[in-house]
Amino acid sequence: MRFELDTTLTFSGDIEVAEDDVDRIISIANDDLLRRGVPDQVEDGGAQVKESAIQQDNLSLKIVSDRYVRAHDAVLRLKKTLNQELGREYHVGVRKVKIDHYTIEFELDRGAKEDISLPYVDNIDIAGKRCEINISGLTEEQLSKNYVDRIINRVEEKIKAQYYEGKEEMWELLLKSEEKDMVWKKDPTEVMEEKGWIKRGPTKGKWFYRPEAAKILKTLEEIAVEEVLEPLGFQEVIESMMVPFDVWIDTGHMEGIPNEAYYVSEPVTRNPDEWEDIIDEIKITQKVPLEKLDEMTETPKAGICYAQCPVIYWSLRNETISDESLPILLYESTVPSARYESGGRHGIERVDEFHRIEPVYIGTKEQLVELKENLIDRYRYVFDNILDIEWRMAKVEPFYLQQAGGTEEEEETDLGTVDFEAYLPFKGSRENSEWLEFGNLSIFRKYTEAFNIKSQTEELLSGCTGIGIERWATAFLAQKGLEPKEWPEGFNEYFGEMPEGFDLL
Repeated sequence: MRFELDTTLTFSGDIEVAEDDVDRIISIANDDLLRRGVPDQVEDGGAQVKESAIQQDNLSLKIVSDRYVRAHDAVLRLKKTLNQELGREYHVGVRKVKIDHYTIEFELDRGAKEDISLPYVDNIDIAGKRCEINISGLTEEQLSKNYVDRIINRVEEKIKAQYYEGKEEMWELLLKSEEKDMVWKKDPTEVMEEKGWIKRGPTKGKWFYRPEAAKILKTLEEIAVEEVLEPLGFQEVIESMMVPFDVWIDTGHMEGIPNEAYYVSEPVTRNPDEWEDIIDEIKITQKVPLEKLDEMTETPKAGICYAQCPVIYWSLRNETISDESLPILLYESTVPSARYESGGRHGIERVDEFHRIEPVYIGTKEQLVELKENLIDRYRYVFDNILDIEWRMAKVEPFYLQQAGGTEEEEETDLGTVDFEAYLPFKGSRENSEWLEFGNLSIFRKYTEAFNIKSQTEELLSGCTGIGIERWATAFLAQKGLEPKEWPEGFNEYFGEMPEGFDLL
């Protein structure tokens, strides 16, 4: 890895009279300050000022460095020393740091399949595994906030993403139920819509659930809580449906799925007088004047819940959890999730708004590995004995973690993510059709680190296990049909009587 930085430091006054002292400061820095952090066994490592020139209040520098002391860090170190030394003697200091040109060269694990571009970057040249990034115009603040390191990381992430071909690339079968006899091969969404149990919502990707379908969903929610969560000691919480961007940045969602989020805009003002023109136009035209509405709403600073876990982690930011309280076991079930599916919508199982239970757990590695096995046991009991469905469990890696730079190199197979998948007979044969992912279970380090959640004594991990109610319903109804007499006894004990519903003429 090689860094070559051309930079100009502008001082608060003329420094030509201080040229000898500037040369002395740079020489000492080359021997000491710009080598700090280099391992003892590495010779000639760190950063070096190769060229310098003074013109009135400007000091131009060419800094060359390796990965141990990167050139953008070196110039900030040098600025501090120059301020201290020249400030005492000449009463001047660095007022501005300007990046004239910055070239970064490094080796990639593998070459890019297609060109890459990034903001704040002039161009990226990739030849085989050799990458060269050229940058100009970054501010001192952007340097100090590690923009350069993040640019390098983002190049590597984007190349890795070019080789990602789907979840099946990471897919490893862990467990599979016995094959079941299927009651039918129809799409339950289509039949429920024909029967009037559900109606397409007033906006795309939404559904209105009438009494029959609503009871099925609520029954599945009850089963999940009473048979999976409560026996393991989970406690319920209630959170807001709106998530500020800083929380999503900490979890990685903001950089991982911005194209799937629904955003929230606040009114510019609550003053009715300032809204009168819009109100008048609505009264007259019976339409919303969208351009005027845009002027009266703020730029979004938050989104609608994508998953409940980010806000649960936020609620524990910078907290120290007592050892006696570990593991913390929480779940949230009141907030619907919103995800923009665009052309990927299908049935009630892939929609823009859906209902889910989000259990979150925080504890030591040993506690969460044990909890993971207990959760799998409880899920297995529900799937086999209450729902009586055909399902399987596979080890996978969620793609949004890769997009967010959050993929963890696992040393043990007991960490990571598993998916629960169900066979959908209306999609085709078991061997050749796509199974439905209707649940997952994860353990990782990312979020306890991101939100600085600690215990009194040990490192904490965290995890979640999403329970999508519509997906549970699709898995169940696709295999068992819509007739309660065909449903397993365990489910009917929870379900009870079918609601009467109502007839429409």
